[in-house]
Amino acid sequence: MTLTKFAKFSWGVLAWTIVVILWGALVRATGSGAGCGSHWPTCNGEIIHQPQAVETLIELTHRATSGLALILVLVMLIWAFRAYPKGHILRKGAVATAFFILLEALLGAGLVLLKLVGDNDSVHRAIAVALHLLNTFLLLGVMTLTAWWASGGKALNFKQKKLWPIWFLLGLAGVAIIGMTGAITALGDTLFPAQSLAEGLSQEADPNAHFLVRLRIVHPIVAILVGLYTLNLVRALFGGFQSRQVLRFALALGGLILIQWAAGLINVILLAPVWMQLLHLFLADLVWITYVLLAANIFAVEA
Repeated sequence: MTLTKFAKFSWGVLAWTIVVILWGALVRATGSGAGCGSHWPTCNGEIIHQPQAVETLIELTHRATSGLALILVLVMLIWAFRAYPKGHILRKGAVATAFFILLEALLGAGLVLLKLVGDNDSVHRAIAVALHLLNTFLLLGVMTLTAWWASGGKALNFKQKKLWPIWFLLGLAGVAIIGMTGAITALGDTLFPAQSLAEGLSQEADPNAHFLVRLRIVHPIVAILVGLYTLNLVRALFGGFQSRQVLRFALALGGLILIQWAAGLINVILLAPVWMQLLHLFLADLVWITYVLLAANIFAVEA
């Protein structure tokens, strides 16, 4: 791995973006999404707003950190076009990163402008947060690849890789579904908190419960199934590849799956406190990034 100045900057942008994502989860978990009312990009109709409530401060901080992330990505885009020739893989990576972060900003603005924040418990909000999470994962994916390529990683090559591209596509799609169902579950935990584990189970068993409550069971089921699939994929990699780097990423991915399972169980037992929701999301981001890096190594080396 060669850490050029551009590579270091790219990894730094990825790290900052994770911070922004976690702060965005804090906005949702604390009900601060309506901290600026239904106004965007202004806050309560003012360009420069003096926050009078904690919720407003949290929302304004998220907008500020998101704005900085957008600026950093634009700097990376300009830098890539100035430092690398036409058709270079890093130019493509920087363009993809800029596209998804702009889409991320539009999705975030849409949540506010359409009032899909605060106490809104509609189907539209559930769909919106799931799509927002999917785009977040896509953004992290292209950011990770860009930083990896800047560090000396090879361009992806899916030819003569047998069925590995299909297996990895299924795995990545599964992790994305885990994230989307997790976003909906977290929304349900925020809007319909339980005072005890028994009460939470009772809520889910109630046929008249809100759909966000009844959907909470979907996330752990998907997480277990996709986790088992991923662990089996990791086992297969140890029999099909000799590269130490591939095996290290595979081992890291398997370990993260087990840690994430434990974190998910603790999150349920503790009734999803805010700090645990943030840790659970952080681990989910690490699982996704590790999956992407493992794939990047698989499809850049020979079995």
